Amino acid sequence: MVIKTDEGGLWTLPHLDELRARGHEAVAVLPPGHEGRLRKALHDRGIEVVQSAFDFRFRPGLRGLRGLLGLRAQLKRLNPGVLHYHLYASALAVRLATLGWDVPKVHMVAGPLYLESRLIRAVERLLCRLDTVVIGGSRHTERRYRALGASRTTAIPYGVDVERFSPPSPAYRAAGRRALGVTDDTFVVCMVAYVYPPKRLTHRGRGIKGHDVLLKAWREFARERPDSRLVLLGGGFGPAGAAYKRQLQALCTETVDWYDSVLDVRDCYAAADVSVSPSLSENHGAALEAGAMGVPSIVSDAGALPETVDPASGWLVPRDDVAALVQALREAHDEFRAGTLAARAARARERTVARFAHEPAARAVADLLERVRRA
Repeated sequence: MVIKTDEGGLWTLPHLDELRARGHEAVAVLPPGHEGRLRKALHDRGIEVVQSAFDFRFRPGLRGLRGLLGLRAQLKRLNPGVLHYHLYASALAVRLATLGWDVPKVHMVAGPLYLESRLIRAVERLLCRLDTVVIGGSRHTERRYRALGASRTTAIPYGVDVERFSPPSPAYRAAGRRALGVTDDTFVVCMVAYVYPPKRLTHRGRGIKGHDVLLKAWREFARERPDSRLVLLGGGFGPAGAAYKRQLQALCTETVDWYDSVLDVRDCYAAADVSVSPSLSENHGAALEAGAMGVPSIVSDAGALPETVDPASGWLVPRDDVAALVQALREAHDEFRAGTLAARAARARERTVARFAHEPAARAVADLLERVRRA
């Protein structure tokens, strides 16, 4: 398994656990660097970690070429039955490092953001043909790769741990709300997401998670319903993300609480009545964790987010549409006051367990890797 991060990417662990449970040997190739969360989790499992000779930064010149040749030599020494890689820089590196080498290559796509760049789509139309199989982390992404002409595509979600993320007990929910300083009759809306800085090639000048859209909608909504509280959970991703977060905080009102990232987001979901994912680009995102905990979601129509809700479990609004988001918040608030939001919460949990539990998803990935190896 090759991935360009040692901090994120914890959603790869169920795949590796399933493969090892079937008797396969798993090796992870990570970028050189510090001890991130993914690296630690792999070490804790006893999975061999190889520091990549390539740093996954594509710069012209001899340094980049030496890195790719070093990665090729490392992969040759490992002699893998299958190469499985996640994140776009990893895909580029593996494809280039294995040119002319007949080894099965499976690219699993965590999100569709980079495909929103016209330049990258043009490049990917050629390079995706070097993959044996492309696994879209959603049906949306799988369709996009099929349209690009990928040789073979399928869709398997990364999924969510529906045992770890489960509806809170009344005591847990009460404790979570006390920690936020809200009463039982306060309508609590949460958004769990890092603040990513604007990208140069996609949605220029805008953060992709849609914080600005939600904060504008909240100003209007909270004027009408001051018995509500918005909880934002997530710090800036890197220095540029932190700077962008400081810009966004100018849009906050007294009914908004913004906390930096924490290790356990379940405390936030336990206290919430509704989760909001107003992204401009997204895979399934936070809606899966929210749904698993029995929290209905309001999601934008960006990327794969529409796959996470149905009319009985949540709300779907057009991306970057402040008025539509305000209306969805009003409807959710009305259901909270009427006591009917609980039925929607139960449906959200049922739907998430049925479609997005990570264990069957990991089995499907392992099945595919085995088939590719035998072919």
